[in-house]
Amino acid sequence: QVQLVESGGGLVQAGGSLRLSCAASGIIFNINHMGWYRQAPGKQRELVATITNGGNTNYVDDVKGRFTISRDAARNTVYLQMNSLKPEDTAVYYCAATTGRLTVRFITGDHYWGQGTQVTVSS
Repeated sequence: QVQLVESGGGLVQAGGSLRLSCAASGIIFNINHMGWYRQAPGKQRELVATITNGGNTNYVDDVKGRFTISRDAARNTVYLQMNSLKPEDTAVYYCAATTGRLTVRFITGDHYWGQGTQVTVSS
């Protein structure tokens, strides 16, 4: 089993910044892809950004140039630095980890979710 614990959400004004953290623990040796998803009220959960063990990153178009995903392998932690936040970024942000792949359309492999952290951007 893998446990994911997120932190760093909160309330921020439009144009501001937040950094989310996701600490992984448990049986993580075969986790090779981690990322962040978000779910706004009344909408489906959507992929935001992913990072592989090799450091390859991928972003959805909405956040390119504003968000940065990174990882600290020694701490088994993945971060999401969010800059130039917009009200439409308001959502619950979930950390995800998988032994397979995280994509926009599907997730493969044994996958795990964090409990979510609320991000609210006021206008």
